[in-house]
Amino acid sequence: MRTGWGVGGADYRGWMTTGIRLSSATGRWVLLATVLGSGMAMLDATVVNVALPRIGDEFGASMAGLQWTVNAYTLTLAGLILLGGSLGDRFGRRRVFVIGVVWFAVASALCGAAQDISMLIAARALQGVGGALLTPGSLAIIQASFVPEDRARAVGAWSGLGGVAGAIGPFLGGWLVDFAGWRWVFLLNLPLAAVVLAVTVRHVPETADPEATGKFDVLGAVLAAVCLAGVTYALTEAPERSASTALVVTSAVAGVAAAVAFVVVERRRTGRAKEPRAMLPVDVFASKQFTAINAVTFVMYGAMSVVFFLLVLTLQVVAGFSPIAAGTAMLPVTVLMLLFSARSGALAQRIGPRRPIAAGVLLAAAGMLLMTRISEHTSYIGVVLPAAIVFGLGLTLAVAPLTATVLATADERHAGVASGVNNAVARAAGLLAVAAIPPLAGLTGAAYTNPADFAHGFRVAVLSCVVLMVAAAVLTVFTVRDDALRTAPPAAEPQCRVNCPVAAPPLEPTRTASADQHP
Repeated sequence: MRTGWGVGGADYRGWMTTGIRLSSATGRWVLLATVLGSGMAMLDATVVNVALPRIGDEFGASMAGLQWTVNAYTLTLAGLILLGGSLGDRFGRRRVFVIGVVWFAVASALCGAAQDISMLIAARALQGVGGALLTPGSLAIIQASFVPEDRARAVGAWSGLGGVAGAIGPFLGGWLVDFAGWRWVFLLNLPLAAVVLAVTVRHVPETADPEATGKFDVLGAVLAAVCLAGVTYALTEAPERSASTALVVTSAVAGVAAAVAFVVVERRRTGRAKEPRAMLPVDVFASKQFTAINAVTFVMYGAMSVVFFLLVLTLQVVAGFSPIAAGTAMLPVTVLMLLFSARSGALAQRIGPRRPIAAGVLLAAAGMLLMTRISEHTSYIGVVLPAAIVFGLGLTLAVAPLTATVLATADERHAGVASGVNNAVARAAGLLAVAAIPPLAGLTGAAYTNPADFAHGFRVAVLSCVVLMVAAAVLTVFTVRDDALRTAPPAAEPQCRVNCPVAAPPLEPTRTASADQHP
């Protein structure tokens, strides 16, 4: 039996590793299952944006409907991802992973069969639940299945192949929208899920944490979901003329009340022996550096999420790009992160994270400013490509050091939950920013059907995101210390060595080597 710390929001001991070698046939099958499984969830978090104009045209949806098509998925994923990791620890990581894949596939079929925007939004929320079950499980399976000396290479392969999937995804999504229809963006998940299930059931060993006992913090999970749902609904619907003022106010009050209740409940349950224990131990925030880097994460990923949401829409609505051209417009971002994230992490390890993060965030803000040049008949080579390259260089410089700093600044006993919290913070930031900023920029109602109005709203929204990125840089300079990584143990070095995803910082299988040496 091995001891270690996990991912997905739960600290646990007793991995019960099966000792698979990466070079073995079984090891390759395990890697395939986890890459395809997590890839499904990752793709749906990005490629759906490509299909939004076609979805809006078919269903006559408002901008709020398009926002909810994206946010319904993020809402349930962000609210339940910590609980998803804990369920895998208790009941078996393979079992919960399989349930997540099946759930995700069924929800994808419902998305593909949607008859109106309300049905699509509901199905997207169900997709997020499936994503919350399979996303932490994919990496936890790798951590639990491979022998200690192969885990770092397995994680690197998982990360690199995931990066390739991220690069291919927007192109594939655009092609499907162009030539097969937007429904196939979702229906494609069905054959992928079938392959994942077949490989997982046959080749992936079951692992669980024998010390994961007691009751789950269901109340904490419910309160977190209610908080996010209430605040998101109020932010999205308040600018809509048809929205009920009473319902918006009630939703906002319920969301804030749930947030307060969540903090109270988690504080009371933190560190106590009595079950249920806190889903989110609040003492993880005892580290000022951990709190600071999560604040930077919140501001930075909020701005990034709005840009990724609006850019693909703008390229189609304003610049007249086809879905496939719009979908692949940001490919340079993924390629740059794929190639240089490891070097960025190594640089932060040598000189400290403050300067790379701050410089990267400001460089990404410069890329956003270049995006405001997009207009009717915009040239990809002359306008979009330079913006994508500058933006991608900024993210490449910032994301890996940010992730490594999260892991290095958390207490050793909270290594797993720290990664899960940072991932959830980024997703929650994207959820709230996508709900709030577009309406504040005037992108409401049927704005996406009017190129001139949408172009103006896009520029206002992007300039708002530039302000947020500058604020994130300032926050980094004044709150993040350069010694956070240089004084950290080797296990805290960034393990996202090949690619760091842009939807949220990666869940990390931390302390893989050193943890195995402790009783």
